[in-house]
Amino acid sequence: MNKLVVIALGLLLTTGCSTVRTLDANQPGAPVVYAGTRLDLYAIEGGCCEKDRFGTEAPKYPMLDLPGSALLDTLLLPLSILTALGVGFQATGGM
Repeated sequence: MNKLVVIALGLLLTTGCSTVRTLDANQPGAPVVYAGTRLDLYAIEGGCCEKDRFGTEAPKYPMLDLPGSALLDTLLLPLSILTALGVGFQATGGM
């Protein structure tokens, strides 16, 4: 059982998270709300041009990435909605 969990986690980590990829891409006109989940679903359905639509390529195994992306997209939903509405953030790091 432990080997199966380790293998599943390893596969999940090697595919890359769609949510992080779409946030990193920062392409104008790309979907913002549930972007990672939408990218995974687009890839599962056989979409051809994810780079043009989302600004990044889909992970290699989108079905494995889907639960994690859905969770992270849900956690980031308030920020995604504000971004989609045009509210800008002037955040800086450090103390």
